[in-house]
Amino acid sequence: MSVAVFYFGGFLASQHDIDAWLRSARAQKPTVEFIGFPWPKGAHAGAGSAVKTFSKDGKLDSVIGDIQGNGADTIFIVGHSSGCAIANAVDAGVDSANHVVLVTLDGFKPSDSQLDREDTQVWGAMCEGRTSRNFPGPAKGRRRVYTATNCKSEWPLHFSLVNTNATDANKALVGGDITKGYVDCRANLLFLGRSMELR
Repeated sequence: MSVAVFYFGGFLASQHDIDAWLRSARAQKPTVEFIGFPWPKGAHAGAGSAVKTFSKDGKLDSVIGDIQGNGADTIFIVGHSSGCAIANAVDAGVDSANHVVLVTLDGFKPSDSQLDREDTQVWGAMCEGRTSRNFPGPAKGRRRVYTATNCKSEWPLHFSLVNTNATDANKALVGGDITKGYVDCRANLLFLGRSMELR
């Protein structure tokens, strides 16, 4: 079965960050097609600003067209943090959701109609009783929990959903610098079925 992943980074995720994530993802799963998008320049962290800025110059429509024209058997549309707003908007624009799986990683939750789809994944992270920054509610039974290790601080736990090397030992992240979330990146591909815990 062929698989494609369209990944949307969160607030301030740079092209360098996305490239690091893509390198790691492709090394781990060379048979999967990975496409990634940085945070749109000039956008604030809010959902409306993210989608509006990403939509400029036809970018949103272009990505939707790429997804609809992709021949993979299963396509994952994945957002992290504020990037979930863009992922949700892209998913909402795709004509047929039969082979599309929407994944939100510790960010804006999908709409009710998106949550009605059984394969939608809404992720949060947990470590020794601590929960991630945007830990989801029940989300119509779509909530999934990633159990992190050595990761009780706010930003490492938030980024553990995209980078398994984002731990409390990562001093840059412990200091609260969210532009360091992809340092020494090992892409967390939990949404493909690894380390899943349904709650």
